[in-house]
Amino acid sequence: MSKITIDKDKCDNVDCGDCVDMCPEECFKMGEGEIEIQHPDLCDQCDVCVDICPNAAITVEPDE
Repeated sequence: MSKITIDKDKCDNVDCGDCVDMCPEECFKMGEGEIEIQHPDLCDQCDVCVDICPNAAITVEPDE
């Protein structure tokens, strides 16, 4: 499993629809006005969300 972190101070929630929509494993969802981690257990560390986030708010690391 991966450790997915969203830095809420960096995330402006304006373009996060891209992060949610582009994740091939559907690890994210839109909550009440902000992106939420939905299925971290499905994350395969492809880094699509990291690459597409315009604010560098998402990090993905192996869970220890």
